Amino acid sequence: MKKCIILANGDKPKKSVVAFLKKKGYATLICADGGANSAQKLNLVPDYIIGDFDSIDKSVREFFSDKCSIIQIKRQNDTDVEKCLKFAIKKGFTDVMLLGATGSRLDHSFCNLGLVLKFFEQIKIKILHENSLLEAVDGSVTLKASANEIISIYGIDQKTTITSNGLKYILDNTALPFGEKESTSNVALANSVSLDIKRGRIFLIRDFEAMKKNDLI
Repeated sequence: MKKCIILANGDKPKKSVVAFLKKKGYATLICADGGANSAQKLNLVPDYIIGDFDSIDKSVREFFSDKCSIIQIKRQNDTDVEKCLKFAIKKGFTDVMLLGATGSRLDHSFCNLGLVLKFFEQIKIKILHENSLLEAVDGSVTLKASANEIISIYGIDQKTTITSNGLKYILDNTALPFGEKESTSNVALANSVSLDIKRGRIFLIRDFEAMKKNDLI
């Protein structure tokens, strides 16, 4: 398992969160274009800065010019985060924690959620925003949890169904198509939750602080 952090140009995380993730094996920091602005504000030195460089401040680029690898990719048919993901895949990373993926641009936020699904077969992407940790899952999965932990579940389409064991609000071959039905603020009853997902993928959103506290990350 080879892990990295991608820092996008949205709301910057707390420096303590980055430090925690590094301790958990997310040792490489990749900044997506203007994410480097946030890195400098947090006194973090990235390993790579990648993008078309329409968002990075000129002074920030100069500051990091001799401190990390700076890779300009001018093509406009993918976003800077997607450029970073393609780079990470090429470098053999298997797990990405995407920070700064949400912010004032709702279109960017929505696009970044889509990337979790778009690259699902190639790399495992988790998005962390403040106290929410999002990931996509499919098939039969068992989640380590803690009693009373909030776990929200979102489907994509009508054909995908979920059956649960260990949740307060039971899902029994239930479809949760986007815009029609969801399982927001479901609750783990014990330290294990099982999900059987058929014919597709779903989003899970979990409580980051609860997961930290119970050593579930």
